[in-house]
Amino acid sequence: MTAPIELDLPHKLGRAAARARIEQGIGRLASFIPGGTVSEHHWDGDTLSFSVEAMGQRVVSRLTVLDDKVHAVFDLPPFLALFADKIRAKLAKEGPKLLE
Repeated sequence: MTAPIELDLPHKLGRAAARARIEQGIGRLASFIPGGTVSEHHWDGDTLSFSVEAMGQRVVSRLTVLDDKVHAVFDLPPFLALFADKIRAKLAKEGPKLLE
């Protein structure tokens, strides 16, 4: 098992508005993984659990919405872990756009 990608995406929206923006942009979440599509998602309180299918691989992910940030965790399978740095960079650059 590889170490997950974890990062915080700051926002000033408040918890409810940040959650609504994420829900509206659920399809864009898959774009963080090259060739990815969201295969399933569900909320448990303020945590969105979702899976992205890409290149024959499954990435299990979680976004926990807090008052001032969203904590993102992407569990990469070993094959996609080779691209972890590129995926992390794209998440850091594009992730905040989900909250605009």
